[in-house]
Amino acid sequence: MPALRPFRRLPCYSVAEYCASVWSRSLRTGLVDVQLNSTFRLISATLRSTPLPWLPVLANIEPPALHRKAATDKLMEKIISHDNWPIHFDITNHPHACLPPRKPLWQDLIHVDMRSQWKENWKSAQVVNFSLVDDPTIQQPVSCLP
Repeated sequence: MPALRPFRRLPCYSVAEYCASVWSRSLRTGLVDVQLNSTFRLISATLRSTPLPWLPVLANIEPPALHRKAATDKLMEKIISHDNWPIHFDITNHPHACLPPRKPLWQDLIHVDMRSQWKENWKSAQVVNFSLVDDPTIQQPVSCLP
C-alpha cells in the first residue's frame, strides 16, 4: 500500500500542525480549515464546487481533523510516558478547576488509528459518487496529473 504524503512537505500543514493539540479545541478551528481546504484544491487541481470530503482523497492527504487528533495523541503519549515532566502530573491527576475547560486534553485519551478512522468517515460520508473510491488512503489515479 503506498504511503500517505507526509504533512511536513506542505508548508501550510507545518503551520497548521503547530500546537494543534491546544488550538484544535478552539471554536476558531474552522477558519484554519478554510485555508487548508484551499490548499487541498491547489494540490488536487479541483474546482471550488468540489465537495469538501473529496479534497483529502484527491490530494492523498489525511483530513485536517484526523491529523490534529493524531498530533494530539502523539503529544499525549509522550507526556504520559515521561513521568518526570511537570505536565505529566497535570494531565494524569488534573485538579478540579473553578472554570472547567470545554474540551480538555485528558478527556479524550483513546488513541485513534488515522487510516481506519479515515476509511470509516469516508464510508459514512454523504457525498455524491463516494462509492467510486473504496479506500481513501491510497493514491487515486487522478492524482498523477502533471
